[in-house]
Amino acid sequence: MNLLDHAFTAAFAMLAAAVLFVLYRLVRGPSVLDRIICLNALSVLVVSFIALEAGLRGDTAYIGLMVAIGLLGFVGTLTATRFAERRAHDRD
Repeated sequence: MNLLDHAFTAAFAMLAAAVLFVLYRLVRGPSVLDRIICLNALSVLVVSFIALEAGLRGDTAYIGLMVAIGLLGFVGTLTATRFAERRAHDRD
């Protein structure tokens, strides 16, 4: 294994640790907004995994998939946040 292989392995390990931390906060989040932010972070981590895998393989075919997941995560976060904001506003 050369140095680049070790770098990819370390990056995969750090992303896996980040996913575990985000999943922990997703389960234990004290509020709905914390969980929404965790879902956004999870979508970013999925895109990061795909980008790292594409870099490892040297393939650019996954760029469309990364853009689609990123956009869906962003729009989903905005939608859920607006829904939570309206719900909180209705309670007041």
